Amino acid sequence: MRDYYEILGVPRGSDEAALKSAFRKLAMEHHPDRNGGSEEASARFKEINEAYSVLSDPKKRAAYDQFGHAGVNGAQGGGGPGFTDINDIFSEVFGSAFGDMFGGGQRRSGPARGQDLRYDLEITLEQAYAGAEVEITAATAMTCEVCEGSGAKPGTSAATCPTCGGAGRVRASQGFFAIERTCPRCGGEGRIVSDPCATCRGHGQVRRNRTLQVRIPAGVDDGARIRLAGEGDAGARGGPRGDLYIFVSVRPHDLFERDGLDLLCTVPVPMTTAALGGEIEAPCLSDGDSDEGRANRLSVKVPEGTQTGRTVRIRGRGMPSLRSRERGDLVVELFVETPTRLSARQKALMQELADLCGEQQHPESSGFLNKARRFWEDVTGG
Repeated sequence: MRDYYEILGVPRGSDEAALKSAFRKLAMEHHPDRNGGSEEASARFKEINEAYSVLSDPKKRAAYDQFGHAGVNGAQGGGGPGFTDINDIFSEVFGSAFGDMFGGGQRRSGPARGQDLRYDLEITLEQAYAGAEVEITAATAMTCEVCEGSGAKPGTSAATCPTCGGAGRVRASQGFFAIERTCPRCGGEGRIVSDPCATCRGHGQVRRNRTLQVRIPAGVDDGARIRLAGEGDAGARGGPRGDLYIFVSVRPHDLFERDGLDLLCTVPVPMTTAALGGEIEAPCLSDGDSDEGRANRLSVKVPEGTQTGRTVRIRGRGMPSLRSRERGDLVVELFVETPTRLSARQKALMQELADLCGEQQHPESSGFLNKARRFWEDVTGG
């Protein structure tokens, strides 16, 4: 008898992961179905399986390491090493990928959980800010009330599938293996409806629109997902309902942009106010607690000499956080507006102001012109 470690091609100190990896590789290579049913491949595959069944069991492996084949043969009876059922080994090593081939698939004749559903919901930024209760209509699978989910016409019942005997699966011998597959006649249901219900056409379910109330929490962001447990499709054969997942998108706003918990808003400022300083009104979002119209506006102080792009941060007037009491800020970006369509008198006054203003009143322009002159001198070489 060949050494089991030699059969798997691994050293004696190999761990469980190395054993499993070696077995997987060799089993795939020498699988009889992949070698045209070759007797040599079947014998080699049986040898590989025998080696792995002993070495993967800690007790058997310890006995084998100490006494060799004699340490495991005596315990098996019948003169040959007993080993785990081939279906169990393949289920463990190869997982669900070979579940159907080696009998690992689940029967469908019992209760089955309903499908989860997705619903895309668009809300406004105001709703995201304050939270809201919205009504949605979603099409979900419901248990047919006429046949009570049996799929059979009232007064009749489904018959046990004669092919699989109600198991939903059939087993057939194929060479060295017993192959178990979904029953082709009943599709895994384990029963056959000869006289289907006219309402659900034998499915046991009908799809209907349902109206649901969804609570949108304050601070929800674009891309958030809300789970409504048990509001998905009805389960088959008395199984539990699936869940309904609400995927939230926030509609772009005309005035505000969101940056995390902060709200950004650009507000025009008259040139005179920017130059002299003063106050302007900026929009803000409100949670709706106030019945005053001014709840959606704030007074913003404009410092003297404000330039375009300057920002004013108003603490705590941004978005609320979903997971804490934290609130973001409202960031107001000031945009200095140049007057247009001036009268002759206004133009004359503007010209007079321009004549009176010098570098001290235009420090940015003065600095820029100095840099520009140096640049032009470098380019022209003089």
